[in-house]
Amino acid sequence: MGDKSPKSNQKKNTQKQAKASSADQQKAAAAAAKTANLKKR
Repeated sequence: MGDKSPKSNQKKNTQKQAKASSADQQKAAAAAAKTANLKKR
């Protein structure tokens, strides 16, 4: 079974949040690059 201690749960949650925020940052960077490309034309 998995470790159910509060410390381990907190660690898992912070890792999930970090993963989600990095994915959001990549999406935002891609959108910014796309708009920058359109402005150059």
